Amino acid sequence: MRPRQGGFTYLGLIVLVTIVGLVGAATLKIESLMRRAQAEEELLEIGAEFSRALRSYAAATPRGQRQQPASLQDLLRDPRFPNPRRHLRKIYIDPITGKDEWGIMYLSGESGVIGVHSLSDSKPLKIGNFDARFQNFEKAELISDWRFTRSGQGAVPNRPQQGTQPPFAPPPPGREPLPPPREELPLLPPPPNEGDETVPPGEVTPPVRTEPNDR
Repeated sequence: MRPRQGGFTYLGLIVLVTIVGLVGAATLKIESLMRRAQAEEELLEIGAEFSRALRSYAAATPRGQRQQPASLQDLLRDPRFPNPRRHLRKIYIDPITGKDEWGIMYLSGESGVIGVHSLSDSKPLKIGNFDARFQNFEKAELISDWRFTRSGQGAVPNRPQQGTQPPFAPPPPGREPLPPPREELPLLPPPPNEGDETVPPGEVTPPVRTEPNDR
């Protein structure tokens, strides 16, 4: 009887270890998701801080000067004034990527910062119940689509699916648009030859009867 009891004890130990392993893996996954959700909430607050700094910079702009900073460093120390003026306390670290590198949106080319966004191409866990400050964020497909601008937060439009035709884009500057296609006209019947009898519309031409030749 003892060997049989030992076998049942060993089998029960294996089942117990398996259950503990599954519970541990599920716990780690839940903790990872919770940390990710917390990082996304932190990213939203940091983005709102960037937006506030851009509005502060624009509000303090002297007459005749550009309202957009040349770089994020200008938010730390406004070069337009002799005395130090700060609109942003520091360049924050992206809580998703763990780096202090941000995607920057410019007014034209690489001049005039109008917004920032994360460089993460991961899909967000948060897809709804956003604060009123973050408009259209529920439509974003990637975290990098969360755009934090001076005028207000917004997400980029939905990305076109593969295989679909992109919307019409205007021609580049200096190139005239193509003319619209010409409307095709219906084909007219050919004119009658000389000597042909014309039959008025609505009348039917009687058939021609041929007599056999009695020769």
